[in-house]
Amino acid sequence: MLAWARHCVHIAGTLAVRQTFAAALLIAGAAAPAHAQQAGWRPQKPVEIVAPSGAGGAQDALARHMQRILQSARIVDVPLVVVNKPGGGGNVALTHLDQRVGDGHVLFNSTMGLMTNHIVGRSKVTYTDYTPLAILFSEPMVLVVRPDSPLRNGRDVMEKLKADPQSLNVAIGIAVGGTNHLSVALVMKAMGVDARKLKTVVFQSNAQNITAVMGGHVDLTPLSLATALNAAEQGQVRILGVSAERRGAGPLAEVPTWKEQGFNVVFANTRFLVGPRGLNPAQVAFWDGALARLVQAEDWKSEVAKNHWTPDYVASKPSVQRMAGIYAQLKEALTDVGLAKEQ
Repeated sequence: MLAWARHCVHIAGTLAVRQTFAAALLIAGAAAPAHAQQAGWRPQKPVEIVAPSGAGGAQDALARHMQRILQSARIVDVPLVVVNKPGGGGNVALTHLDQRVGDGHVLFNSTMGLMTNHIVGRSKVTYTDYTPLAILFSEPMVLVVRPDSPLRNGRDVMEKLKADPQSLNVAIGIAVGGTNHLSVALVMKAMGVDARKLKTVVFQSNAQNITAVMGGHVDLTPLSLATALNAAEQGQVRILGVSAERRGAGPLAEVPTWKEQGFNVVFANTRFLVGPRGLNPAQVAFWDGALARLVQAEDWKSEVAKNHWTPDYVASKPSVQRMAGIYAQLKEALTDVGLAKEQ
């Protein structure tokens, strides 16, 4: 009888151990998917940063700077490769992006050309056809004249052009409907001048625009703030006004805004990143985290300060609404100069 009791206790103990072990396996099995879900998506192969310009261009330089920080700070564990896709006003790069639907290993380093090309009918796609990932920074625009120009401020320009819209030659940048052209159109609208009546000329680069101003071939040209400051420091141009909300510090303290001159113009060349269409939430979440770390890196902050960019990081979700606002402003400006096509 005693032996039988001991046998029963042994069986009960064995069953308890087995039940405990089985329960542990069930808990572990349930925890595994949860852990995998928390870990999320990570790149498993080299990441491409697509630049819609050739090697040495501004977008290429920006892409390579991002590449260097993301790798050196080990924000991204896999290699990053800059892929240059110049041509077609960015459409060649977008064709490459269209071939990678749902692939989180591709980033497109975009300018506002993604929007303006759609508005003027040069492209069938715009930012909503892709996956917005972030707004990185913005860059105010300025109007410049030669140092000895009789045009001293915005009011001088307004009075001259309202009397005769063809009285000044204006270089509108490197493309009709581009950022430089738009910055002129917005200033002209605020001055009460019809930008469609201006005597305009298009050059192939900002360097040519500056040369034309210095030589007296044109009276005005728009430039990015960093480019204009560099040219002004060399005595090549004088800045009339900047499209920022307020004056900056250092060398920018002497540059008046259009608003303080009585013209309600705030405009910036905004740079942003998009991915291919069809990225899933886990892929977007990874790039949200990576890009938030990128813009906090000291190397990035140094580049922003050096180029007088406005630090303006916006993550993926809120960037959608922000981009919609930018698109609306661009469309209004392009409509004012008669370039917007019916969508």
